[in-house]
Amino acid sequence: MRYFNIAGPCIPGTHYMIEAATRLKGVEQLVDMNQYFVIHAARQSGKTTYLQDLAKRLNAGGKYYTLYCSLEGLQGVVDAEKGIPKIISIIKNSLFLRKLPHAAEFAKADYNDFTDLLRWTLTQYCMLLDKPLVILFDEADCLSEATLISFLRQLRYDYNERSTTPFVHSVALVGMRNIRDFKVRVRPDSESLGSASPFNIIAEALTLKNFTKEKIAQLYRQHTDESGQQFETGAIDLVWEQTQGQPWLVNAIAREVIVKALDYDYAQPVTADMVAKAIQTIILRRDTHIDSLLERLKEARVRRVIEPMIIGEVVDTFTDDFYCTRDLGLIRVTPEKKIEPANPIYAEVIVRTLNAHMQENILQSVVPAAQIPHYLKDGRIDMDYLMRDFQQFWRENSAIWIERFEYKEAAPHLILMAFLQRVANGGGQIIREMAAGGGRLDICLVYEKCKYPIELKIWRGEKSLKKGLEQTARYMDVYGCTEGWLLLFDRRPDGKWDDKIYMRKETPDTGKTITVVGL
Repeated sequence: MRYFNIAGPCIPGTHYMIEAATRLKGVEQLVDMNQYFVIHAARQSGKTTYLQDLAKRLNAGGKYYTLYCSLEGLQGVVDAEKGIPKIISIIKNSLFLRKLPHAAEFAKADYNDFTDLLRWTLTQYCMLLDKPLVILFDEADCLSEATLISFLRQLRYDYNERSTTPFVHSVALVGMRNIRDFKVRVRPDSESLGSASPFNIIAEALTLKNFTKEKIAQLYRQHTDESGQQFETGAIDLVWEQTQGQPWLVNAIAREVIVKALDYDYAQPVTADMVAKAIQTIILRRDTHIDSLLERLKEARVRRVIEPMIIGEVVDTFTDDFYCTRDLGLIRVTPEKKIEPANPIYAEVIVRTLNAHMQENILQSVVPAAQIPHYLKDGRIDMDYLMRDFQQFWRENSAIWIERFEYKEAAPHLILMAFLQRVANGGGQIIREMAAGGGRLDICLVYEKCKYPIELKIWRGEKSLKKGLEQTARYMDVYGCTEGWLLLFDRRPDGKWDDKIYMRKETPDTGKTITVVGL
C-alpha cells in the first residue's frame, strides 16, 4: 500500500500524490519556445517531484534530451574558481545517472579558465547531440556570491549567441526564491540580486502553488480507495483551513493521524478532532520542515516583513523583502489583499518561535501556577484578574524583556501572547489573527466553549482609543460576544507608569462592554 510522504520527492506507486503535471501549466510551452525561466516555491511544496516528472515527460516526448540536475551541493561555495568546476562535475554525474548520450565526452575543457568553462563545456556537449538539450537546475538558489554571478553570466552569454553557436535550448532555475532574491552581495549594502540582472534573459517566473481544497480531498481519497479508511468532511475542512494546502503539512497531518494516533487501524475514520490533535503535535514537535522554515525568521529582510505584520502595521509590498518572505512561504496575500501568515499553523509556530524563551522562563517567577484554573470564577475566566496580573508583570519586567527581543517593535504583542499561552496551557486555546495594515493584533482566548476576544494596539493618542473601540466591537461580533478587551500599549519613554496603567469599562455600543486595559 502507498503512504503519505513527508521526506523527499514523491514516487509514483510508492506515495499518495497529486499528479505533478496538474500543478503547474505552461512549462512545456516555454521549453518549446526555447525560453529560460524560473520556478520558485516554498520548501517541501513539491518542486523536485514536479521537475523529475517534467524531465521524464520531456524525454518520453522524443523532442529533447532533458537533464534534471540538483545544485544543492554548491551551498556555501562562493568562490567561482571552485564553484564553476564543481557545477561542471555535478552536470557530468547527472548525465551518467540519467543515461544521456555522450556523457563520457562531457567536460573535456580547460579547467583553469573558469570564467568561460561552463559555457564552452555546454557548447561542446550540445554540438555532439542530435536533439536540443534542456537542463532543469534544482536548488539553484543554493548558489551564491561569485559562483552565482559567474554561473548566470556564462548562461546569459551563450543564450545571446544561440542563433550561431549550439547551446542549451531551455534552462529552468528552480528553488525557494525568485531569481531577484538569490543571495549575493552585488553592492556592499545589498543582500540579494535585487533584479534579474545579470540574468535578465528569463522569460517568466512561475510559482508552484499549494493544493486546493479539492486536491486535498483527492489526495486523501487515494488512501480511502486503497485502505477503506474514510476522512470525514470536517477533517478535510480543518486540514484545508489550517494548512491552506501546503503540501508537506497536508501529508504530515494525515500521516500523524493514521500512523501515530491510530496505529494503522483503518477501521476508524479520520475525524476533525484527530486532525486538531495532530496539528498541535506537529507544532510542538517542530519537525525539520518547520524548523528550517522558521530559521528564516532570523534574517533581517524577513524580520522587516514579519514584525509589522504581527503588530498590524503596513507592509510595503514593493520591496525585495516582501517578495523574498512571500516566496519562502511564510506569508500570503489573500484574495482581499490582506498580508497574513501563509496559514494558521505557520502563524502559531511563528509566534511560539519568537517568544519560546519567554514562555519557558519568565512566568515561573511571576505566577508559577497561573494557568486557566488559577483565574476561574464560577466556571468562567475572570479576565479582569488575568489582565491585572499581566499589568503587574508588564510594569515590572517589560524593560528587561523588550531588550532581549530581536523583534523589538513586536515585543509587547509577543510578551502578551507568551503570558496568555502559559495560561491557555491549562486547558484553553488561543486563536491569533495577524494581518498587516489593520493597526492591531486580534487574539481570542477560548475555554470551555467560552470566547474572550482581545484587541492589541500601540497607543498613538486619543485616536488609538476611538479606533480601537471600533475594531474591538467588530471583532466581538465575529465571535458573537458581548464582552471584549482592548489593550493599549503606551511606549512613550517619558510616560509615567501610574498614568499608563489603568483599567476601565467602555460601552461604545448597545449591549457591548469593552474593558480598556492601559499598559
